[in-house]
Amino acid sequence: MIPHQQPSLMLVDGMALLFRAYYATASSGYIRRTKSGLPTNAVYGFLRYLWDAIDKFNPTHVACCWDMGSKTFRSEQFAMYKGNRPDAPDDLIPQFSLVREVTECLGMPNLGVEGYEADDCIGTLSRRFGGDMKVMILSGDHDLLQLVNESTSVIIMKKGHGNYMVYTPETLYAEKGLLPKQVIDVKGLMGDTSDNYPGVRGIGEKTAVKLIQEYESVDGILENLDSLTKGVRSKIEADLDMLHLSRQLAEIHCEVPMECELDLCRLAVDPERALQKLEELEMKSLSHLIGAAVVS
Repeated sequence: MIPHQQPSLMLVDGMALLFRAYYATASSGYIRRTKSGLPTNAVYGFLRYLWDAIDKFNPTHVACCWDMGSKTFRSEQFAMYKGNRPDAPDDLIPQFSLVREVTECLGMPNLGVEGYEADDCIGTLSRRFGGDMKVMILSGDHDLLQLVNESTSVIIMKKGHGNYMVYTPETLYAEKGLLPKQVIDVKGLMGDTSDNYPGVRGIGEKTAVKLIQEYESVDGILENLDSLTKGVRSKIEADLDMLHLSRQLAEIHCEVPMECELDLCRLAVDPERALQKLEELEMKSLSHLIGAAVVS
């Protein structure tokens, strides 16, 4: 008798996987293309990453979350938010819509809401479904560690194929000495160069972590300014407004107005439709992965 599989939902940070897949191959100078010249290297790599994780963590439900453009409520709060990011490479641009076609053909919903980031959609869904089932978040983005709780783990893709670090409240504390909510406070202090908000100028990760470990939160630090060294205190006082704003920007919004029926996320690949799409994109070499998922 086959044991009953406990339901679990894997929320995929689509852009994180797609960009990772693109740069993993583009760095060699070779871009995979179809005979007609359509670039497919990022989509190919995305599928390999996705199926490896599905195979390893065995979710019953999967959904892919996507950014829906650069304008979000955060860019309204801070005009320079993510303003330092270069334009996407020309070979990657057509693959943004192509990858969603592929995931749709695999029966996985593509989710995103204008004005919010994929992280916010992931946070919203993890809170919504975490009370009823195990939730796993697949990404390479450490910002998502703030979402970790007893029912939600964050799977960070490490260097090398099939190499993961799974963060639970226990492993997060063991590795970083932080509670999930303290990840937000650390980011508020140190800022984020990739998202282009400064935090407190002159305070890096090491000092930020040490301060949060000692005073528990940004509020705790501000209540104890007299206990800080003169240098650290003056930096915080000089950048107080930016500290509060950076902390706001760092926090994932978990109440996005979005529809998502759990039944639509059930992993049930239609092999004929999936294989037809792979053939169309000249990726028959991946058909064994899809086949294995269908059989399992």
